[in-house]
Amino acid sequence: MDVLSDLLHRAHVRNATVRQLIQRPPWALAFTGAPPLTVVAALGGHASVRLDDAGVTPVRLAPVRLAPGDIALIGGPHAHTIADSPATRPQAVIHGDRKHVVGGEGAAGAQRSLGPRTYGDGLPGATIMLRGACELRGEVGVRLLRMLPPLAVVPSGPRTRAALDLLATEVARDEPGQDAVLHRLLDLVLVLALRAWCAGPEAPLPSWHGALADPAVGEALRLLHDRPAHRWTVAELAAGAGMSRAAFAARFRSMVGEPPLTYLTGWRMALGADLLSDTDATVAAVAREVGYEDAFAFSVAFKRAHGASPSAWRRRTR
Repeated sequence: MDVLSDLLHRAHVRNATVRQLIQRPPWALAFTGAPPLTVVAALGGHASVRLDDAGVTPVRLAPVRLAPGDIALIGGPHAHTIADSPATRPQAVIHGDRKHVVGGEGAAGAQRSLGPRTYGDGLPGATIMLRGACELRGEVGVRLLRMLPPLAVVPSGPRTRAALDLLATEVARDEPGQDAVLHRLLDLVLVLALRAWCAGPEAPLPSWHGALADPAVGEALRLLHDRPAHRWTVAELAAGAGMSRAAFAARFRSMVGEPPLTYLTGWRMALGADLLSDTDATVAAVAREVGYEDAFAFSVAFKRAHGASPSAWRRRTR
């Protein structure tokens, strides 16, 4: 399994919600309390997406314009506004499933629960959007989110558009098993969007992603992800890649940004953190699962990586 597939498989979507937005211009909806990952897609009409807390990011991001079929990925719990135009002031603030009308008086301005899956009234000339909000599992999910900037746009394409059409059809229904269907379709849209974005020329990808295309380093990364508990040596990885040890070590470090065994340790620590959070396995069992015969050695490495002992990490994340 390649590295991106491994990350996507392990960091599966959870606690997902999907809503359809149907609004006539001028309109703007502000979202606060956002989850770690938000997917916004334009189905009909154009829309603008901006981060409202962009000041906490390294650079100030301009609003992005979405055409029909475009997808915006918001990587991180950023407050954001979706509107017909960047100049339109929000008419409502949405936090979770509660909506507050801005400037409303009395009952109109009070918080109220939203409908099951739709914001808006569906009048002619309305813009139609989809917004999916979700979490990604554990430390592997954190590694995946590090691939994304605060706001990334995936242009419309035949594969992503087909998946969006399926999601739009399902979100308009109310049938048994609907939440399970929406969850899986949002997962599909996310995977296709991430893959399309990673293939784009302007994606600021982690160094290892570019290394996947290299026959030698890409093969070594695949081996590390397929068998993280194996007692790998640089010589063994070099042999699997068909290179001398010195040449392989230099090439791996140049392309990935760190030595092979340092990368392996980081990956093991991410896997170990998720096993501690998601299972009742003992620390010794988790250590063996990720390639440490000695629980003490695993604990030392884990604390160095995460700033807490395995037991403390388990208590905190649970």
